[in-house]
Amino acid sequence: MAWQSADFYATTGSGLTCTLCPLSCRLRDGERGACKVRRRRGDIVETLTRATTVAHWDQIERKPFYHYRPGSKVLTLAPPGCTFRCSYCVNHRLSQYGRKGGAELSAQPVDVAAVVRNAAEEGAAIGLSYSEPSLAAELTLELARQARPFGVPVVWKSNGFLTEVAARRLAPALSAVNIDVKAAEEEPHRRLTGVSLAPVLETVRCLHDAGIWLEVSTPLIPGTSTEEGQLAWIAEFLASVDRDIPWHLLRFTPTFRMTDSRPTAPEELSAAREIGRAAGLRHVYVERALGSEGRTTRCPRCTRTVVTRKVWGLNEVNIEDGACGHCGTGVAGVWR
Repeated sequence: MAWQSADFYATTGSGLTCTLCPLSCRLRDGERGACKVRRRRGDIVETLTRATTVAHWDQIERKPFYHYRPGSKVLTLAPPGCTFRCSYCVNHRLSQYGRKGGAELSAQPVDVAAVVRNAAEEGAAIGLSYSEPSLAAELTLELARQARPFGVPVVWKSNGFLTEVAARRLAPALSAVNIDVKAAEEEPHRRLTGVSLAPVLETVRCLHDAGIWLEVSTPLIPGTSTEEGQLAWIAEFLASVDRDIPWHLLRFTPTFRMTDSRPTAPEELSAAREIGRAAGLRHVYVERALGSEGRTTRCPRCTRTVVTRKVWGLNEVNIEDGACGHCGTGVAGVWR
């Protein structure tokens, strides 16, 4: 991987400060930030994230997006690095690059024009996922610039840990974002990720207010987001932003530094879904553990089924011009 020029930094006295994430690392010459994929060289900042470790096709439902262009494809890229240090990360060899527990990676420079052309030919979106896409801010902006004339959307699966300045600047480049809200309180969030929860919540509001299609995922992690009060707080926060935000409840799988913990039981996921509904959220999903019913979208008025899904893909849609095919009530989402 090669270091390339970056943006999102400011001169502060005799130093350079990264302005991309709220850690606001002040960098000495040759020093890397906490993310390990941004560094200072002389009077500039450089990044490793104009390259990707993968380039493969997914279904949009796998990101997961359930209310955004159902059944469509995504050409997924994964630049290295993450601002979080999650103890359960299934992609830790990629996300923890440059840290203990990470790995040496092989990444190829992204040929933006080729990526855009391939996505356009397939009627697909371009997605950044598996690591933290906000660290690839410069790549995101360039992808969006070249993709816009072809009508190719750019989407993220993100932890949402951005400065407000960066979030507002990146918002016009993004069509849809799925953000992880991993905890309801600062202390367990810091224990799990190493950083504050508050900026994540601010990013949820910021991107929603910017008109980006937003979905939220919460993994049910022992000690962090499994208690009824924790789940209720997250659900109520999302409902205060918009009751139509789809909430994805994800089963925890023991891995990385949490191999001694147990997987989330299906009954816990079912109870969490009811907590979300009780908070007023209209669309609460469980990908696999509850079977097809956990992936089904129902009309918020007549409650009849309007979308059914496979585990990672679309089965059937009964939505016409953004409305329920049975009663005509609007169903929030981007359905084409």
